[in-house]
Amino acid sequence: MTPDQAEHVIEEALAQVAPDADVAGLAPDAELRDELELDSLDFLRFVELLSERIGKRIEEDDYPHLATLASAVKFLAGPG
Repeated sequence: MTPDQAEHVIEEALAQVAPDADVAGLAPDAELRDELELDSLDFLRFVELLSERIGKRIEEDDYPHLATLASAVKFLAGPG
């Protein structure tokens, strides 16, 4: 997955979890949970949506990699 594809997947998932949020206006290093006011259930739904889109389970240990848009893109795009 390219970084652009990863960003698109993340933005789609966030738009489903927080439909009233300005997802396109997110700064790359903004804390997603704080910026979008996601509670624990919202964040879990976000993780589930990402998992569905990438076809791979995201483990709880990986949640810190999803803290910001930039870190989530890096995590989903993987090395390279």
